[in-house]
Amino acid sequence: MMSKDKVEKPALEKIFGPTGWLARHHPRFEYRPGQLEMAEGVESAVQNGQHLIVEAGTGTGKTLAYLVPLIRSGERVVISTGTKNLQEQLFYKDIPFLKKMFPRLRATLMKGRQNYLCRQKLYDLEQQPVLNGLEEVSLYGQLREWETQTETGDRAELENLPDTSELWSRIDARREACTGQKCKQFERCFVTWMHQRAAESDLIIVNHHLFFADLALKQTDYASLLPEYSTVVFDEAHEIEDVATLYFGLKVSNYKIEELARDTEATLKLKKLDAAEVAGAVRELRRRGDLFFELFPGGEGRTNFDNRESFLEVNRGAYSALMNALIRIETELLRVKDRPEEINNLARRSEETRKAFETILESRNRTFVYWWERRGRGIFLEASPIDVSPILREKVFERIRTVILTSATLSVLSKFDFLKRRLGVQVAREKILESHFDFDRQALLYTPLHLPDPREPEYSARVANEVVALLKITRGRAFVLFTSHQQMRAVYERVRRRARYPLILQGTAPRTALLDKFRSTPHAVLFATSSFWQGVDVQGQQLSAVIIDRLPFAVPTDPVVAARIRQINEDGGNAFTEYQIPEAVIALKQGFGRLIRSETDRGVLAILDRRMVQKQYGKVFFESLPSYRCTRRLEEVEAFMQECL
Repeated sequence: MMSKDKVEKPALEKIFGPTGWLARHHPRFEYRPGQLEMAEGVESAVQNGQHLIVEAGTGTGKTLAYLVPLIRSGERVVISTGTKNLQEQLFYKDIPFLKKMFPRLRATLMKGRQNYLCRQKLYDLEQQPVLNGLEEVSLYGQLREWETQTETGDRAELENLPDTSELWSRIDARREACTGQKCKQFERCFVTWMHQRAAESDLIIVNHHLFFADLALKQTDYASLLPEYSTVVFDEAHEIEDVATLYFGLKVSNYKIEELARDTEATLKLKKLDAAEVAGAVRELRRRGDLFFELFPGGEGRTNFDNRESFLEVNRGAYSALMNALIRIETELLRVKDRPEEINNLARRSEETRKAFETILESRNRTFVYWWERRGRGIFLEASPIDVSPILREKVFERIRTVILTSATLSVLSKFDFLKRRLGVQVAREKILESHFDFDRQALLYTPLHLPDPREPEYSARVANEVVALLKITRGRAFVLFTSHQQMRAVYERVRRRARYPLILQGTAPRTALLDKFRSTPHAVLFATSSFWQGVDVQGQQLSAVIIDRLPFAVPTDPVVAARIRQINEDGGNAFTEYQIPEAVIALKQGFGRLIRSETDRGVLAILDRRMVQKQYGKVFFESLPSYRCTRRLEEVEAFMQECL
């Protein structure tokens, strides 16, 4: 750790000012008063042990604005980002640059365990004839060679490894199959090395998923992933509620049953254990698992599981048989003589899985919502906390000395009331820093009135007509963003028969491949849903329009959303104004944030939902967005785009 008294601390003006250190060393530096103001706010918050909420508009330079004062503090700091891409930008771009100013700075990049190779699993695989086909045999050979050279074991180094690689899932370092200090490779383990580097670092770069996985682990008997820290920064803090909901809940699935069965069989083979009773228990577990999950109807999507009591009344036999199968496999594993630690691990997993099933199917805890989802071949049963604010208040804001929440989209009507209520923040300093982009000159907001209400049957056809007209004006070069996959596909099918530009549809390739194709294809148009509303950066004329089909209200029938709406209303609040509108405002700000990413960008923002203009609540959306120039006429859109060309 860098010593506090050895870190020189000139005034931040001398770093961020017009003639400061950044001006002399950063190739694209531009003085931004908001960046200096944010840096001063972060430094003050850390010095005084306060929480800070900062909305920093696009182009503020918020990353350096929080990194510099945090490094100067001499404290160990955890920086949690919304995406792995932002993690890697911080670690491979921003931090190496700042080492010119702070040469003794030590930083570590930490990802979830599934991103790292398990050496022991890789060695074990050599003894098992389970490689599928020549392609997998070839990949295994490449992995063995890579393992001797890599210093991190991070799969991100393997550029040719497919996202869907089944081989990687059998050799990654996830916790379920880890024997910890009893493993022969513990001292050489990539996860051990990562923890050691973190313990010696000033900055630890994680993502929200890892941060909340660690926080949830601290509630169990398992060791923490992160070393002690006094300050945490949540970059892209608008995502925290959803990620925390995921990690403070419970999930079981048919995949989890199959993985337990598969790993048990593989361990018996690897350890050459003569355990016929265990093998029989595995067969029974598979059979009972299949019979239980066949009880759930077909059709993709998420379904409320409020009818758990009646479900169990009807299907008690199948459920009890699955629980008994889990008890049997646990019992038989613990009967294995001279059992290795891997067998104890499998018994623990069986017990944890059974208890998770019992909680999800039998608990009457009214602070949770219970639901199930069919996704592809997977059936997932879940219990999610309806309100994570009490958990976050206790485990984050009351325990950590300084928490900094930042993003370009945190406020509604220039206030943080919604964010603070949802996250359990009681006391914090607050700053809103306007973007230094000239939105009035760079962007035009188009909100037509001639389209029908989005709930009317002819809406898709009319929206497709409008999209075709807009793409003709912008010459393609657009994101067309939707709030549902069904609507996206319906409009895409209508537009593709009439548009002369290259159309790219989400779902036809991995997300990164779609973005690469969009960036490299002149006049391309990308049709996408919520996963492209944030964290996507395309600068220049290649993206000249963002077209949004409707106001991004969360689906009110979604089990978690419905439970939150019901809870707010039952507590005497108004869920529409207190939850649904503010959440949609922040989502809309994220979608619009895709367009103007630099001072030279110009383009059109179109929202094809007349409720934005006609409904009283539309003012909340307009007044929460930057001060774009507005129009309701397509002719003005055409004139604006002529100026841009």
